[in-house]
Amino acid sequence: MSAQPQHAPAPTPAPTPVPAPAPAAAAELLAHIRADRRADRWVPAFERDWAGALEDSRHSYSLTPLHDVVRTWPARRKAAPAVDAFLASGTDDSDGVPFEFDEDAGPRRCATPGRPGSPPGPG
Repeated sequence: MSAQPQHAPAPTPAPTPVPAPAPAAAAELLAHIRADRRADRWVPAFERDWAGALEDSRHSYSLTPLHDVVRTWPARRKAAPAVDAFLASGTDDSDGVPFEFDEDAGPRRCATPGRPGSPPGPG
């Protein structure tokens, strides 16, 4: 037998759960969306997302789908000026090729086999 104690690795800490949004967060968010110049498009989209999340919550007995809607929409609102700037720039995005962003090199097109300038596909 060995006289040295056996050491177990330290347990990894559990991830910190994301706190739930405030009870009035959805109502406050909807008020901000209604005040936005994009309200004619965004209010129906938010209400559609909320209704879908509410239905999912009824079936799953979980508030997570509703929390996800409340967490997602502020990010959409925050990204709106960048989307507007992109659309105003006149950049042709009709080819459907997504962009990737490299921190060092900036944005670049994803390689799609069979497209001009892309590597050939397998086989």
